[in-house]
Amino acid sequence: MKRLAILGSTGSIGRQTLDVVRAFPDQLKVIGLAAGNNSSLLAKQIGEFRPEVVSLAGPGKLPSGTYKQVSPEEVATHPAVDLVVVATSGIAGLAPTLAAIGSGKNIALANKEVLVTAGEIVTAEAKRSGVAIMPVDSEHSALWQCLWGEQGSEVARLVLTASGGPFRQRPLASLAKVTAAEALQHPTWQMGKKVTIDSATLFNKGLEVIEAHWLFNVPYERIEVVLHPQSIIHSLVEFCDGSVKAQLSIPDMRLPIQYALTYPERWQNPQLPKIDWRKLGPLTFEPPDMGRFPCLRLAIETGRRGGTCPAALSAADEVAVEMFLSGQIGFLSIARLLERVLEEHPSVPRPSLDEILAADRWARRRALEIGEDLAKRRLSQR
Repeated sequence: MKRLAILGSTGSIGRQTLDVVRAFPDQLKVIGLAAGNNSSLLAKQIGEFRPEVVSLAGPGKLPSGTYKQVSPEEVATHPAVDLVVVATSGIAGLAPTLAAIGSGKNIALANKEVLVTAGEIVTAEAKRSGVAIMPVDSEHSALWQCLWGEQGSEVARLVLTASGGPFRQRPLASLAKVTAAEALQHPTWQMGKKVTIDSATLFNKGLEVIEAHWLFNVPYERIEVVLHPQSIIHSLVEFCDGSVKAQLSIPDMRLPIQYALTYPERWQNPQLPKIDWRKLGPLTFEPPDMGRFPCLRLAIETGRRGGTCPAALSAADEVAVEMFLSGQIGFLSIARLLERVLEEHPSVPRPSLDEILAADRWARRRALEIGEDLAKRRLSQR
């Protein structure tokens, strides 16, 4: 029996994690659940999984029960927990992750911002505590699986694949008129709103480059991104002799989630789809157009710059995406907002945790100011 704490249990990854738990009731047990604002769904999850501890960040009333309501950090450090699934979004996942690592808990990590904003601190703490960080993102899970048994092998390149989102072939001149509804129509994955917009801009792939750098200790110049619209090959590793390993599967987040939960074993789950090789068709690849996807370029450049720049960029993107979803700024203004925040950010090299959090707060304030200015200009042009 593996005992789990799930942070972000009401989000997309959290819900799919619980789907995996349902498939293996004798092998997986939920000890703790933590959620943001979706109190009604959390209440249903409590009734079904009977956790010992629960955390709700936002308002709302939870049903009475035998569980104890605590902070996210207490959920993550509960003595009975073996593995903490970090399925939250944003920098809010950083403190509970560090608390879990400090308590010796292994981490199944789906939160990009944890490593993007504080990769050096998090990986050093994990090494010091002797805990494993197991990636849940399909791309990093693919890289992880391709690197098994390759200790001592020289990695020539890590290649992250990206679908290209809904606007890979859309005329550039029309991108200024993209609506939130159009941007949320991802061609291959079903995800939360924030990560779906980040997939449309390819910002998420830039963050994944930063994550891969910290997870696998590979320099940025040996990490590449290619567009693969079919989303069957989830990533590739090229070794120094020219050999390449790839991990393939139908795009379904339950597969990488399940492997992180069951590692080092593979469990048969009839609910997971299998590839029908007779019907698969061609698999294609193409380089990303940085002119079409400026957010990808900005994210990769920011990772190379390091310091507090990734934290500032990540925070600014949260503000920009929210403003786009609410109709305040246009699709192309997301990249403009990010670029202006980075130009103004006074980066701190080798930052402490407090300096990272301060950069996050500064970037949110400045991004909101810039976004409001862009919104006013947009209104004046109508």
